[in-house]
Amino acid sequence: MTLFSDGDGRTPAPGGPERVAPPRRVIVGWVAIAVGFVLAIVLALAPAPFVIEQPGPVYNTLGTDQAVGSEPSGEAKPLITIPGKATYPTKGSLDLLTVSVVGNPDQHPTWFDIVGAWFDPSRAVVPIEEVFPPGTTTEQSNAENAALMTDSQQDAVAAALNELGYTFPQAVAVKQVIKGSPAASVLKVGDQITSLDGRTVKSVQQLRDAVKRNGTGKAAEVGIVRDGAASTVSITPEESGGQVVLGIGAGMDYTFPFDVKIQLDNVGGPSAGQMFALGIIDKLTPGSLNGGKRVAGTGTIDNAGDIGAIGGIRQKMYAARDTGGATYFLAPAANCNEVTGHIPAGLRVFAVKTLADSLKVLDAVSGGKSTQGLPTCPSS
Repeated sequence: MTLFSDGDGRTPAPGGPERVAPPRRVIVGWVAIAVGFVLAIVLALAPAPFVIEQPGPVYNTLGTDQAVGSEPSGEAKPLITIPGKATYPTKGSLDLLTVSVVGNPDQHPTWFDIVGAWFDPSRAVVPIEEVFPPGTTTEQSNAENAALMTDSQQDAVAAALNELGYTFPQAVAVKQVIKGSPAASVLKVGDQITSLDGRTVKSVQQLRDAVKRNGTGKAAEVGIVRDGAASTVSITPEESGGQVVLGIGAGMDYTFPFDVKIQLDNVGGPSAGQMFALGIIDKLTPGSLNGGKRVAGTGTIDNAGDIGAIGGIRQKMYAARDTGGATYFLAPAANCNEVTGHIPAGLRVFAVKTLADSLKVLDAVSGGKSTQGLPTCPSS
């Protein structure tokens, strides 16, 4: 018979109730469970090398700088104003969409957060280095996105005014020359690039396409304007990061015929360009582009009206439907591979390559016409 203390130092008398100690393996098992539970909690709360992308605020380009469905914060200001020009009443919405990123180089989400996001179709788990490249601080990333937003607004104004038939000076300009690159000894910041291999260049994308066509190992004849004087220089492109490049940072210089002001704080990146352009066109033309309906969309834009791919499109589709209440969505055609199979119920997604494509969709939507012949991103 095995006797043990009952807790007060006394030994049970013979014939009293007998207590049998649990087998050692049972104790070890319970300890293992407890340790495993503690470790699971620790791991769940440990930082993960990922960030979470989820639907962000929605803004109506025809409305104010207050997010759709949010509590008013300060004085609401029109998102787009065009002082000195006749503008027209608008109806419905042309919503631009954002993505909120949970996590940054200074504060990672936990594994508990990550597991939850994996099972939510409106959120995405992304390696942190894809959003914040190694060595990039949160402040640097914010500054870069702010600059991209500023450029996208200027490109959107240019695209809208070009679509409406306005004429104004616009040129591809050298904004940066990379040290040691093919262009380093040839081009200067401020040079305007007018052509490449005899083809006129009117947008940054056209310049990229022309350089790619030229390829490496062959000199490209680049037409430039420097200090008002036109000339042609020879530059042999090289490969860098899988792309054919001259070794410059190019951007657009515009002199608009009138001011277009866009008021939107704390939102960065270039993906709102398409919706800015549509909002400007709607305000400058009679009637309503959307027929009073709720339409959302995304996509970069250049002054030629070409619409480019963006990130976080799945999250933006959920924001469009759930926050903005949209039933129509304008998506860059280049993003259709990410859209197909992930379209939220009740949302019709049209694939657009140019601003003209988007205007065709809006014409059909506003007039109640059939949209069957318009390109879409398949639902499955």
